[in-house]
Amino acid sequence: MSRHPSEDPDSCAQIAGWNEFAARHIGPRPEQMRRMLAALGLRSLDELAEQVIPQSLRRAEPLRLPPPLTEHEALERLRAVASKNRRLRSLIGMGFHGCVTPAVIRRYVLENPDWYTPYTPYQSEISQGRLECLFYFQTMIAELTGMEIANASLLDEATAAAEAMALCYRRVGGGERNRFLIAADCHPQTIEVVQTRAEAFGWETAIVPPEEAAPEKRDFGILFQYPATNGAARDLRPLIERAHAAGALAVAAADLLGLALLVPPGDMGADVVVGTTQRFGQPMAYGGPHAAYLATRDAFKRQMPGRLVGLSRDALGRPAYRLALGAREQHIRREKATSNICTAQALPAVVAALYAIYHGPEGLRAIAERIHRLAVRLAETLRGLEWEVGPEAFFDTICVAAPDRETADQVVERALEAGFNLRRLDDRTVAAALDELSDQAEVDRLAAIFAAVAGKKPPAIEEEPPSPIPAALRRDRPFLRQRVFHEHRSETAMARFLRRLASKDYSLATGMIPLGSCTMKLNPAAAMLPIVWEEFADLHPFAPREQAAGYAELLSDLEERLKAITGMDAVCFQPTAGAHGEYAGLLAIRRRHIARGEPQRRVCLIPASAHGTNPASAVMAGLEPVTVTCAEDGSVDLADLKAKAAKRADELAALMLTYPSTHGVFEAEVREMIETVHRHGGLVYLDGANLNAMVGWVSPGELGADVCHLNLHKTFAMPHGGGGPGAGPIAVRSWLKPFLPGHRFLGDAGPESPGPVAAAPFGNAGILPIAWVYIACMGAEGLRLASLVALLNANYVVRRLERAFPTVYRSREGWVAHEGILELRGFKRVTAEDVAKRLMDYGFHAPTLSWPVAGTLMVEPTESEPLEELDRFCEAMEGIYGEIAEIETGAADPKNNLLKNAPHTAEMAAADEWTRPYSRSCAVYPVEGLRQFKFWPAVARVDNVYGDRHPVCVCPPE
Repeated sequence: MSRHPSEDPDSCAQIAGWNEFAARHIGPRPEQMRRMLAALGLRSLDELAEQVIPQSLRRAEPLRLPPPLTEHEALERLRAVASKNRRLRSLIGMGFHGCVTPAVIRRYVLENPDWYTPYTPYQSEISQGRLECLFYFQTMIAELTGMEIANASLLDEATAAAEAMALCYRRVGGGERNRFLIAADCHPQTIEVVQTRAEAFGWETAIVPPEEAAPEKRDFGILFQYPATNGAARDLRPLIERAHAAGALAVAAADLLGLALLVPPGDMGADVVVGTTQRFGQPMAYGGPHAAYLATRDAFKRQMPGRLVGLSRDALGRPAYRLALGAREQHIRREKATSNICTAQALPAVVAALYAIYHGPEGLRAIAERIHRLAVRLAETLRGLEWEVGPEAFFDTICVAAPDRETADQVVERALEAGFNLRRLDDRTVAAALDELSDQAEVDRLAAIFAAVAGKKPPAIEEEPPSPIPAALRRDRPFLRQRVFHEHRSETAMARFLRRLASKDYSLATGMIPLGSCTMKLNPAAAMLPIVWEEFADLHPFAPREQAAGYAELLSDLEERLKAITGMDAVCFQPTAGAHGEYAGLLAIRRRHIARGEPQRRVCLIPASAHGTNPASAVMAGLEPVTVTCAEDGSVDLADLKAKAAKRADELAALMLTYPSTHGVFEAEVREMIETVHRHGGLVYLDGANLNAMVGWVSPGELGADVCHLNLHKTFAMPHGGGGPGAGPIAVRSWLKPFLPGHRFLGDAGPESPGPVAAAPFGNAGILPIAWVYIACMGAEGLRLASLVALLNANYVVRRLERAFPTVYRSREGWVAHEGILELRGFKRVTAEDVAKRLMDYGFHAPTLSWPVAGTLMVEPTESEPLEELDRFCEAMEGIYGEIAEIETGAADPKNNLLKNAPHTAEMAAADEWTRPYSRSCAVYPVEGLRQFKFWPAVARVDNVYGDRHPVCVCPPE
């Protein structure tokens, strides 16, 4: 192709000849682009770029990426890459185990866009299926752990332990209580992640032998692993009692499947229980994504990190689910938030809950019993071979002590030859953790390995060996007593249950989700295929690196592409979400200042327009957030930034900058902002949440940013999964590379590294193939065009709606970037929430409500929406404006009207009596097109106040 695809509005027609993937991903057709450009008074996409993206910010060199691939070519190449991974049976344990994803769950959930394309359930009325399932997740966790309340998932077990530590500090810490104890037999990755978090907060940690743990008055908490990393199942009661006697709280990191057999930590007196649900139907995936959990006492619920689903009621008095106690969250509390977690692992949490629902308590116990029996038989066989086997009591993991290092080496080498990865605990000790995939044949093969090394023949086990779990540690009370865990045993029943849940949720398969700042573009189906390939899904994150050559190649190639896009020098894939990337990036900045002998640099300048996670992330990284005001036009107040940077120059650590701004504008002064901070010794963190507006056009590195995070689940078409999983890798300049996260016990952390921020070395590695396929198939020109069309769609929508709903912030030339904030604060009798709920009657998910400006709606259509959908949305908003006018003028009842009663459910429309002062047709079919297809809200407007005053977060036993 000789012409640049942005040179005329027929660029889609041009790329159809050389890049079908980009042509199919981008929504508007050539003739639609012409009409949209004409409505904006423009002749070409190039002219749009000239108007919206300041020339001074453009890339010095064009984006250079390998030529784009077709879907078939990309998948073929990725197949070849995946084949380089060696799929051995990894019996390493450490919180990662082989398991089976029931086919009905894989087919109806993991591979179903109705489940993986929705966003966080901010609009409860059209998110009831997901919320209901997460409510079951919380119930499952509370039942198995013996605790009173659980959240709706966290990032991974190690970060959940770090969050538990912070919860303990908030409850009892402060003053002399500044130390957190960690049992030495916790998983090593958990120990390191907790240490990373504690160091940033300025808390002390101490690793102690669990049997000798004796908390003092200086300690605010202690963490135990249950069972321990070596498999030991220990009675925690005396340890917890000692902690409580010293005024400290006790945290248990528990194996959820093991709790089907073992006394739950809650029954032992634990204050917080954390862990992973990976064993509940989620492949190891080289580390993630998996849903972690945190359960605690009901009295601690307002200090809990993460999302919490609660049961409330709707306007009809029917039960309705919603996100509960939202005032705890970072977008509201900012630097005072309990955590910086924005979303966590909703889709994996759904899988875990459904796994428990499908198997029920009897099924989970049977799986756990079978694994335990096999481990006991293996231990008994090895003892018969005169190996020293421990621990005394265990669930699924045994340790074998060899007489010397050379013998242990032989065991590991022979195991590798036989297709097994065993764990090396120390020079003499080898561990094996059995799992759901284990069977008697596997036990026999393992026994044969040890027998060969010993030069003996495996003894025959005539009788079933007794369980080594003492009576005091065996679970003696039921769990999962609720009806939902007993009703769906057949595949038919389960399939219909999943279909019923999915029908209650609005997804991108239903229509546009124009959430500002969230970049809700449809995830290409081809990019989703590789994540279930066994070559990617079955790898243990701590398997020998030489077995993961395919992943290494994928990560290296993806890193090079992201470096080219961002203008940075290195990429770290460990952060598992955008806010997680913020934390990691700021840690790197903080560590560099310390390494340069400037530990006093703790001030982090954050514009008032920044993402709500920014101040919370700064606090977590040990920095002091200082707000920079915004000018009347929504841009960062440059004078205020300069004044505060100069005043705190000796303490200045960083500027956190969202670009384009959260107000939806390219600020031409961004280089001056960055230069100001650099001049005073600070570094610049660029929040990449809005990168979709500038890929291929503006380079964060060329702007002068030192680090930026990339929301792969936004810009690069990964699914949001209804609130997670995500991937938030950070890209850095060369001077920050030594300060990237890394695991010391794996040798990944240099002397300047802060340590790891996540359990797995490469975070949610299992979903990275999605971003690779998207970038590889779009190519440089496809990505550039996508950015332009995102700008085109946004400006078309705000221009068409400007008479009814003016845009709050624009550039000096009158343009927005990829999103626009619609003004609704001038109405006296109608709120932005009313409009959001009424949009459901028109068949839409609402834009972002009252953020970043209260009383407004922020719209981001993305590039993947065609003109028909944009016009449908605009027609809905114009229709609602007419309804508002009737209310404002008094023509409609100010309290009993179409907006105040929205959304209208099928039950309401089908009621025998209709007492509203408007027709049923106006309520549910406000536009004619809805008669052909309509998405019905599952419940009427949810009562948020009632839900917060009467929080119910788990199902009662039935």
